Amino acid sequence: MPPNPAHYDAASETAGDPGTLDGMQRLRTPAWIIRHVAMVVLVVGFLGLGWWQVTRAAGGNALSFGYAIEWPVFAGFVVFVWWREVRQALRAERERPAGPAPSATAGDEPVAATPAVRGPVAATPAVRRPVRVARTPVRPADGADDGELAAYNRYLSWLNANPGARPGDYPG
Repeated sequence: MPPNPAHYDAASETAGDPGTLDGMQRLRTPAWIIRHVAMVVLVVGFLGLGWWQVTRAAGGNALSFGYAIEWPVFAGFVVFVWWREVRQALRAERERPAGPAPSATAGDEPVAATPAVRGPVAATPAVRRPVRVARTPVRPADGADDGELAAYNRYLSWLNANPGARPGDYPG
């Protein structure tokens, strides 16, 4: 039976809204599955090592009391890092602009340097195309050639032509 249009909430069925699991699809990629499995393996391993230290401490090894506390702290840190990464991935998905970014072509005007604000979240700054500059050798302002630079270049070319020569052998 179709829902009553007067009481139907179509917004709750759109992808990625709060209260739905659509945003969790991002966490089902192969990379995230490896992260989830690694987190579970590390936490179980660390808690197992903590229990092992508790049994050693009960047997009379006083140093194991410290390790019995340390291993569960490591497990808690793994859970903390995993939780933070999950939240960051979901937050990045929410903050991504809805539409595709306009691509710049050769005839377009340059993008403004200040980012536009869309709603409560500021958009990421626009990336500008690199400016290509033709490189030309720098000449002295008065137009005269640099004699010292020319003499040094002659010296370098002589050294290149005479690989066995010492700098003191230069005739110039």
